[in-house]
Amino acid sequence: MIPTLCFLWDPGAAHPAPIRLTGGPGRCAGRVEVLWEQQWGTVCDDRWDLPDAAVACRQLGCGEALSAPGSAPFGPGAGPIWLDDVDCNGTEAELSACRRRPWGEHNCAHGEDAGVVCSGRGSAAEGHWDHPSGSREEKRRGGLRARSTIPVPVKLANGSSRCAGRVEVFYSRRWGTVCDDGWDMSDAEVVCRQLGCGSALSAPPAASFGRGPDPIWLDDVACKGTEAALSECRAKPWGTHNCGHREDAGVVCAGHAEPAPLRLMGGSDPCSGRVEVFYGQQWGTVCDDGWDLMEANVVCRQLGCGKALVASRGASFGQGSGPIWLDDVDCRGTEDALSQCKAPRWGSHNCGHREDAGVVCTGGI
Repeated sequence: MIPTLCFLWDPGAAHPAPIRLTGGPGRCAGRVEVLWEQQWGTVCDDRWDLPDAAVACRQLGCGEALSAPGSAPFGPGAGPIWLDDVDCNGTEAELSACRRRPWGEHNCAHGEDAGVVCSGRGSAAEGHWDHPSGSREEKRRGGLRARSTIPVPVKLANGSSRCAGRVEVFYSRRWGTVCDDGWDMSDAEVVCRQLGCGSALSAPPAASFGRGPDPIWLDDVACKGTEAALSECRAKPWGTHNCGHREDAGVVCAGHAEPAPLRLMGGSDPCSGRVEVFYGQQWGTVCDDGWDLMEANVVCRQLGCGKALVASRGASFGQGSGPIWLDDVDCRGTEDALSQCKAPRWGSHNCGHREDAGVVCTGGI
């Protein structure tokens, strides 16, 4: 008789369960352990794969996941086995937000403890892009600085839907709020875009959706309105503010998805390079299966780069990292955005990054 698998969806957002990697050569490789009920325990390797490892690496600020080894490669742990059948989609901010069995329910032994090897490059969630307070660059910009190009997760809390609420950002392994100083529609537009919630309808200040928890992570946010993620906007350094939670910023979005943003990386100019698409609050690549001038023309049109000259295959602009979001893309060539073309569901592919697709456009000529 096959047992029924009961998955639990744990929002886990307000208080992410801490994790650590032990038994490895450094803090970014080792056996995955999670702190629950004041006790460290392990994770079973049933269903354990790269999307799960990617979430662990993100939560720890350890860059990209390189591998997700099972069978206790870093030695068997001790104590409880807290998690089993973990099933992340790869975009979660913390492991405890993934689908899984209830805490402590498993059919494993420590010989099945899951491991992770991360790239070790710090992510924006660890603040590795912070410049020293008072640097000449910050003073030149009036205390503001350009932020990370690696998206930091955001969410909208305490609203009527996931597309309305108090703005919260996940940084340094904790959710915190955004101060409403300077908060306007340009900032709200970026939040809505990052969440796939369409255009911004309003940018309510003054804790319109209730006062959030400490910390207050961002203040004096100054987006142009075209950024793909809030963490790409200029702002004071993380945690620097002169606010109270009565000034927590909010957002109300239209609630319908807009075209997924694109960028071209690794090329000689903004109109050539590896195609990357922004989805699930994360940049990822496109597989070259079926990739031709039809798809390339749509990319060039969406980016305002004229017509397509080349639809390159085989990672001709270098291999990307992170998720491969699209595969078997099939455009008619008349679409306004790549995300409007026919393709399997997001993240479904049979590719490696050596198959990353690229384009060369005329550049608007």
